[in-house]
Amino acid sequence: MSLFDKFSLRGKVAIVTGGNRGIGKAIALGFAEAGAVVAVVARDEKKNEDTLAELRGMGANAIALTANVAERSDLEAMLRTVTDELGPVDVLVNNAGIGFHADALTLDDADWRRIFDINLDAVWMASQIVGRQMVARKAGSIINSGSISGLIVNRPQWHSAYGVSKAAVHHLTKSLAAEWASKGVRVNAIAPGYVKTEIANTEYDDYRHYWRDEVPMQRYATPDEIAPIALLLASDAGSFITGSVFVVDGGYTLW
Repeated sequence: MSLFDKFSLRGKVAIVTGGNRGIGKAIALGFAEAGAVVAVVARDEKKNEDTLAELRGMGANAIALTANVAERSDLEAMLRTVTDELGPVDVLVNNAGIGFHADALTLDDADWRRIFDINLDAVWMASQIVGRQMVARKAGSIINSGSISGLIVNRPQWHSAYGVSKAAVHHLTKSLAAEWASKGVRVNAIAPGYVKTEIANTEYDDYRHYWRDEVPMQRYATPDEIAPIALLLASDAGSFITGSVFVVDGGYTLW
């Protein structure tokens, strides 16, 4: 197998949650370009269909499923559908997530719970559900979306719940990697810095001194700069990588 062949996902079945926008969409498109059969899973049916059309326009074999990743029943149905229509899952990308700024003194329990439902509990449940199939087959790669917010306290915004949820994702990644390493299943995470997606957000301008200017590379990342790391971790090129949290932040956490 040549070096470039190791990055191929030809014949592999990949699920990407939150795969209809931003980083998730870039990963789904990148996987399709590498030859994977792709299932995009997210709640927005219209965006799912738009992404599916883009994938199929590339000639990819792909499906889109509307699901709430915070519901175990939806995740179980997801696995059944993907397995029936595409085959057993080789790669799971737990990308779906939410975040918002809030002061610790005023954050209410409902918002705290909502962060953890999506950012942590959904990752746990999807990893467990799909992981059972992978362990039984003795093969698979799980890639979790972490964040530099799980490594540092960001500024100037306060979002303790988000940071704690991502720190938990990093530790869950390491825990599952250790438990499943001998069973042929690799588990890794990607911790991006500030990534500017297609969503218009004034905060990118309001906070650019902290979010962009203080980055050693002095710019935001783009989603297609995160996707290659996911490809490495999903493919045979990353066959000896497990339990790692890949920081992709333009040097932000160096200071």
